[in-house]
Amino acid sequence: MTAEAHVVFGTGPAGRAVAAALLDKNAHVRMVNRNGSTVIADVETVGGDATDPDFARNVAADADTVYFCLNAPNYHRWADEFPPLQRAVLGAARSAGAKLVVLENLYIYGPSAAALRETTPRNPTSSKSRTRADMSAELLDAHGRGEVRVAIGRASDFIGPGVRDSAFGEFIFGPALAGKRAQTMGRPDTEHTYSYVPDVGSNLVLLGSRDDAYGRVWHLPNPPTRTTRHIIIDVYAAAGTRRRSVTTLKRPMLRALGLFNRNVRELLHTYYQFDAPFVVDDSAFREAFGGHTTCWDEIVTNTVDWYRTHMQSNGLAEATTER
Repeated sequence: MTAEAHVVFGTGPAGRAVAAALLDKNAHVRMVNRNGSTVIADVETVGGDATDPDFARNVAADADTVYFCLNAPNYHRWADEFPPLQRAVLGAARSAGAKLVVLENLYIYGPSAAALRETTPRNPTSSKSRTRADMSAELLDAHGRGEVRVAIGRASDFIGPGVRDSAFGEFIFGPALAGKRAQTMGRPDTEHTYSYVPDVGSNLVLLGSRDDAYGRVWHLPNPPTRTTRHIIIDVYAAAGTRRRSVTTLKRPMLRALGLFNRNVRELLHTYYQFDAPFVVDDSAFREAFGGHTTCWDEIVTNTVDWYRTHMQSNGLAEATTER
C-alpha cells in the first residue's frame, strides 16, 4: 500500500461504510475480517484472527490510519472476546505508528434522564457496559501515555442498508415489507436517537482526518431524534404496505423468551434505552467538524429498498413471522 494507507478492521455494516467513505476520497483501503471474503469489489480484504497480535501487526504494518469497527463474534461472550480484539489492534496501530479511530456504542453511560453528552458520567450497569467502559479507558490511557494517537467516535443504535441485528433492523423492516407487525421493545412512543450507518462511516473518516480530533471521545452526528413509532410509520409508508400495530416486547416477556433464546435474553441489558427517552447530543462534533447526516426520508427509502432487494434474494420475508 502507498502513503496515506487505511486499514479497516471489520467488514460489517460500519466497516463497509468506513471503507466506502474512504474510497469516495480515492484512498487506498485494506479491509480485515475472519475469512478474507471480499465485501467491496476491488478492495483488498485479508482474512485472519484479529486477536492474534502478530496477524494484526502484520496486516496493519504499513497503515497511516487504522479503523477499529470489529465486534465480538458472540454477543453473549462480549466480556471475554471483545477486549482481546481491541488490544491486538491497538498494539498493531502502535507498532505501525498509525493513528487509531475506534467506533464505540453508548453502553458506557447507562440510564440517564438527560441527553447524553461526551461529559455524561459513566454509569455502566451490566457486564457488557463495564467491559465497554474498561476498553474505552484503555484506549484513552494509551493515547495519554503517547503510545498511539486515538480518536473515539460513539454511535447509537444502527439503522440503514445491511443492518439486521439492531433494534431497528430486520424485525421492523422485514415485517413491514411482508405486511406483518413490526416488533420492538420498551415504549415506542418515547424519543430514541438512531445512527444511520453510511453517516457513521463518513463521520468516522472525517474524525480520522482531523488532527484536533485525537485524544478524546466524540458523539457522531445523527439525524434528528424521533420516536420509534413515528419512524416505523414512515417505514410502512415507504414499503407500500398497510400499517399494522406494533408488537412491543416488555421486560417480563423478554425474560420469558430468554429462557429459550439466548439472543433475546441478551437484549435485557439495553432495555432501559427503549423504556424512556434515549437522546444523544452530538453538538460538540458538529461545532468542531461539521459532519454529515442524511434526512429521514432518504434513510427510510434507502433501507426499505435494501431490504426489498435482499428479501427477494434470500427469503427474508418467509423467515419473518407475525407475533
